[in-house]
Parts: sequence; structure tokens; C-alpha cells
Amino acid sequence: MNVSVIGAGAWGTALALVAQRNAHAVTLWGHNPDHLAELSRTGRNERYLPGIPLPSELKLDPSLQAAAAAADLLVLAVPSVAFRSITSQLSDFKGLVVSVTKGIEFQTGLTMTGILSETMPAAVPCALSGPSLALEVARDIPTAVVAAAENPAHAREVQAVLHRPSFRIYSSTDLTGVELGGALKNVIAIAAGVCDGLGFGDNSKAALVTRGRAEMTRLALACGAGAATLSGLSGLGDLTVTCFSRLSRNRTFGERIGRGERAVDILAASASAVEGYPTTRSAHELARRRQVDCPIIAEVHAMLYEGKSPRRAVSDLLDRDPKAED
Repeated sequence: MNVSVIGAGAWGTALALVAQRNAHAVTLWGHNPDHLAELSRTGRNERYLPGIPLPSELKLDPSLQAAAAAADLLVLAVPSVAFRSITSQLSDFKGLVVSVTKGIEFQTGLTMTGILSETMPAAVPCALSGPSLALEVARDIPTAVVAAAENPAHAREVQAVLHRPSFRIYSSTDLTGVELGGALKNVIAIAAGVCDGLGFGDNSKAALVTRGRAEMTRLALACGAGAATLSGLSGLGDLTVTCFSRLSRNRTFGERIGRGERAVDILAASASAVEGYPTTRSAHELARRRQVDCPIIAEVHAMLYEGKSPRRAVSDLLDRDPKAED
């Protein structure tokens, strides 16, 4: 099958490697022609996946339209803030489109496949999510994720193309739950990183992750997701790895916030998107619209967008009235 991956960052390149290892013809597109030229010259994507050789068969294409036109299956691995503008240029595509971008659009509250329904109406939208650090996937370390589509046959198509012994893909029809789990866990991961930056211990992070999952579930249920999905790979699984791994960009970002650095300075120096930053704003607004109590999300929002100090945010979380566990 012809597979085109839109986005030459860490995750897009890792998935291009997965498809290539499954003997598909793979095209990788990136927005920066100079970066693609560097990949072609060096045979590596050192900026995002250091030490990982790229196969010579991998085609690099600087033309978005040409990359999409060549595809039977399109993988979208672009930052959430650019998702609408890029997919709007592919409105004529009629095949299977797999979003691996984890985010929520602020203005509309839509997930990425929700955006696809508007920008690529002839395409078949799917989502792929789960605990999948790009560098580990690129190294062929065993990983399990979930492919979601409203029609189970479409999820099985994604499985057929990308599933391999070291990249196990489960299927789901809970598209909303899979996408919201993948997006919301990044906000909780920032909070987990703040715990690290403040020097808290394992008790603190375990409590934070557990209560964060409760928040994720409440908000996802209010948006029509299934509760079981938030206990699965795209919920608890992704939440766990993102909150604890040293490879997690969102956790690392939160750790630096906890140490007193400013978000704008961290982001300005970052080569990769920190999806939890825009998602915090979107999730906070979504919780407001749905009238769902999400105190951790609210405090992360206050730290990132309102100038609240991390220690004050933690103090306000802990000082809330006692309640029954939910």
C-alpha cells in the first residue's frame, strides 16, 4: 500500500518507519524543505530521532499535495495548532486518514477528527493513540496503541497496514474517547512535571495521576465518550507513560515550569511542539462549556496562562474541601 505521512517530526518519522518496516511504499512530507534536504543528505532525522537511520527507500516530498495524491492511506502527524490549516489544503482526498495528533481546537472544542469532518469531508477519519513515545517506536521497542473509527472496518484497515509484532494495534469505535484521552493526558502530564520540578515524591505524583484520570474521565464522558476507553491504552496507558517518562515533552515542560521557568521562554527554545500547552487552554474552556469540575486542569491553566506560581497552584489544590472519591 502507498502510505504518506504528513509531518516530519518525531512521531511522523517514527510512524513512517513502522509503515516502511511493514513493506509499504512510504512518503514523508515536512513543512520545512531545508529539513527534508537534511534528512535526504544524512539519512537521519537527528533533530527529532537522534541515532535512528532512515531507510533509503523512504521517499521525502516537499509538496503537500503530491504527497497526499500518492497515498492510499494518509497519516497526519502535524501540531494541533496547524491541523486545520494543513488539512484544509487536502479537501479533495477521498481515502483513509489517520490522525495521530493529540489536541483540542480552542475555538470549536473539536478533536482532530472533528476538524477533519469539516476540512476533508470526503475522507474517512480515524485516530491512532496510546502510550507511544516516538523514540521507542523508532527503536522497534514493543508498543501497544489503539486505532479508533466509527466504523470498525476502518479501524481494522489501520490495523492491517500498521500492526506489527513490536507495534500492536487494538481497535475501538469510541473515537471521542480515544482522542480526548490522548489530548487531556498531556495537561495532566504537565502537572506531573510540575510535581517533579517542585521536588515532590512518588506519593504526590501517584495521587496527581489518579485524580487526573478522574478528571479526564468526567470531561470525556460529558462529551459522549465511553468510560472504559479512559481506562484503556489511550487513557490510562498514555497518561502513565506521559506522566512518568523522561522522554515525555509535556512532563519535561511541566518540570521546568515547576523550577520557575516561564512557559514562553521554554516554548521559544523548543524544537518540538508541546501539545499540552495549547490543549490546557482548550480543555479549560471545554470544561467550562460542559460545566465539568476539573480542578487540576484549572490550576495548570492558571500557571500557564494567568501567571500563578506553581506552589500556590498546588496549595490551592490541596486546600479544597474533602470529598468522596469518584
